[in-house]
Amino acid sequence: MKAAWYEAFGPAKEVLKVGERDTPSPGSGEVKIRIKTSGVNPSDTKKRAGSNPVLLDGGPVIPHSDGAGIIEEVGSGVPAERIGERVWTYNAQYGRQEGTAAEYVCLPSEQAVFLPDNATFEAGAMMAIPAMTAHRAVFIDGDVEGKLILVTGGAGRVGYYAIQWAKMAGATVIATASSSASSDQCKNAGADLVVGHPSESSNAEIMKFTNGRKIDRVVEGDFGANLLSILDILKTSGSIATYSSMTDMNPSIPFVRMMFMDLTLHLVLVYAMPEQAKKDAIDAITKCLASGQLNNRVAASYTLEEIAKAHETIEAGNVFGTVVVTF
Repeated sequence: MKAAWYEAFGPAKEVLKVGERDTPSPGSGEVKIRIKTSGVNPSDTKKRAGSNPVLLDGGPVIPHSDGAGIIEEVGSGVPAERIGERVWTYNAQYGRQEGTAAEYVCLPSEQAVFLPDNATFEAGAMMAIPAMTAHRAVFIDGDVEGKLILVTGGAGRVGYYAIQWAKMAGATVIATASSSASSDQCKNAGADLVVGHPSESSNAEIMKFTNGRKIDRVVEGDFGANLLSILDILKTSGSIATYSSMTDMNPSIPFVRMMFMDLTLHLVLVYAMPEQAKKDAIDAITKCLASGQLNNRVAASYTLEEIAKAHETIEAGNVFGTVVVTF
């Protein structure tokens, strides 16, 4: 099969190779998927750059955890009826070497999720890391109907879905953005109010909009940079669900202040989500894809031979939506 892989950490153009690899066969409980679209996420580019130093101890890595395609073969214990099913994948390259940047991947059957006929393979390739993370962050403390939800970085891959999930569930959603283009993205996702990134002035706008009512929950995209500002507008016994802290990877927290606010802090990682949370996200995704409710953005599309450009596009950070590699 044709695939992309790396045998050393480093810049995309220097370490990513494209060529022929052995085609895998499904083991017990597995399905073999003919990949049509592979999704590229920041975690993929970071791993390729060396964020997990022991990753290559098991040999070359075929990158990417997200993807979509068609089941062509099943292992023992998997119903033959699944052959021909359109699916999307999650956690494909988590804890293993073989991801979706290949013509074929074999995965446990439960990690190949039914993709409705009306949904594109490109949409399927962005359901795992972006959409599942967002679902977990929004609903980690239960229903949000009638709640005030703040989504920082609402134009980002996760933030864009977080706005949509919260709005569909009946919340009032406030998003932050860094530019007029980002603001337009947040509005397209359904945000009720868009302000600048957390600051004294944006907090004043929020408090004016809510008539002084404080935020119930925050979906936080840059925890270290935004924490102090969001504490000023978060209600007592409110919660923060954060999935990233890129500006400060090891932030300090005002423990006493947060304790006296009786706050709940959730650190969200899609790979480690509880099984029930995965099921809840998958059920919601399936329903919304089938009904066409989700707004899915393809930022850029590349061929497998252009995979280095796909990684570089993610690293440049100046596009809206998911970068995909198509076969």
